[in-house]
Amino acid sequence: MNLPASASVSVNGEPREIAAGTTLASVVATLTTAPSGVAAALNETVVPRGQWPLTAVRDGDRIEILTAVQGG
Repeated sequence: MNLPASASVSVNGEPREIAAGTTLASVVATLTTAPSGVAAALNETVVPRGQWPLTAVRDGDRIEILTAVQGG
């Protein structure tokens, strides 16, 4: 079975093309280099940080990446 070369996903509401087999960790790394205070959800389900490298993103997935910001 051949896998498609790319996948169409939504990242924070914006359409994006990514390589097939890309992990959630790779997608997060394209948006932020923050070592902490980052949360990621895949199809409206929060994914624990330890699972990001093991979670493959598939065509049609919706990804939300949130970064905590301090201030007042």
